[in-house]
Amino acid sequence: MSLLSVFDDKQTSQQAVSGDLRVEVSTEVIDVINREFPPALLQRPNEMERQRVAERIASLVTQALRRRSANPGQGFEAELAGELARRLMGLGFLDLLLPPSRNDLSEITVYSSGLVQVMRKGEVRWETIPMRPQAEEVERVLDRLLGPQNKSLNETNPSVNAKLPRTEDNPGGGRVKALHRVITPPGRNHSINIRLYEQKPVLPEWLIERQALSADMMNTLRRGMASGQRILITGGTRTGKTTLLSAICNFLPPAWRVLKIEDPEEIWIARETVQTIEARPRAVGTEVQPYTLADGVDDAMRMSPDYLIIGEVRDGRAAQALFRAMMTGHSGACTFHADSPREAASRLATIMGADAGVRKADANQMVADSVDMLVQIGIRHEKRCVTTIAQIARELRGGDVWFDPLWQYDETSQPGAPRWEKLAELE
Repeated sequence: MSLLSVFDDKQTSQQAVSGDLRVEVSTEVIDVINREFPPALLQRPNEMERQRVAERIASLVTQALRRRSANPGQGFEAELAGELARRLMGLGFLDLLLPPSRNDLSEITVYSSGLVQVMRKGEVRWETIPMRPQAEEVERVLDRLLGPQNKSLNETNPSVNAKLPRTEDNPGGGRVKALHRVITPPGRNHSINIRLYEQKPVLPEWLIERQALSADMMNTLRRGMASGQRILITGGTRTGKTTLLSAICNFLPPAWRVLKIEDPEEIWIARETVQTIEARPRAVGTEVQPYTLADGVDDAMRMSPDYLIIGEVRDGRAAQALFRAMMTGHSGACTFHADSPREAASRLATIMGADAGVRKADANQMVADSVDMLVQIGIRHEKRCVTTIAQIARELRGGDVWFDPLWQYDETSQPGAPRWEKLAELE
């Protein structure tokens, strides 16, 4: 059955029922279910409750159609009952793209035009799928997502960051970015982007199997993490920075106390000695103050960590707080958006200057004093891979941060057969 048929009445494969009759039956069934079951049950049903409500929906659909002398067949009735179950107990059209329906996606996006695209795990390009949710459906899904988080999308608050809740079927959850139709022409729908997190802790061998790096390179990172080296992972958008950081966190000594500061929480480390601190934005229309990554680093410093992790440094104050902590003897790791090691050093100096008033020379010295190793990730032949592992020299050269490569990607590598050159040993 086409996904398109579930959400576009005009193109349904079941022509025996008109659009008006479908809407009439759907409205009747929804009204009865909302009267018979409390909202709390519909919002968070357990498996037994979900099954009971689904069976009641299927029965009501059949009854409503028969009263109207309509008999479109079991296929159509099952399709309509499934759609209504998703609308009443789940996330509508998203339920067809989320686990357990699909486990192969890393990202989902809905355009304001109604177009839906997905990105498969391990891929770097978007794929258009035959699904066109109506504006009302998108509105309902966002209400179901944002309501429990005490957030709303409207003209006065047209941009919202939210979470995709963790569930038994989707234990990793995800992050949601929603933009109101008033700022996303042509404005048929709100615009939504969902980044799905891994459903279980990332294992280092997965990245080796995907040829993101070699086993010897992973062993270099293993030695660095196990000895408490301070590591900076850099790369462009969707290159897998957080995934790599999640994987190498497996190499931290089991007894270490790890403080993880994120915005939002993405990294999943399977051990009990991890404490997460999550940043939050200012609550619009309230006196609730923001809690920043820099605040999290400052608080973590007073909680006796063995290792600090920041999911991604996005501003100069967070960078300054982290590097200051690592300069005073705290081990840690973080990710940063940059397409090369040189760009990483330059951009870090720029944002620390703009956001925290740090002079460029001082910013460069902070990086050299607080980071032991840089790992650069890029895209080669449409695949994510590590392109450089380098140690950072303690002394600046010509006023700039200097990188001594340990591993370098061989740019003559052919598609599907990446090669890396080992240039030096980890000190």
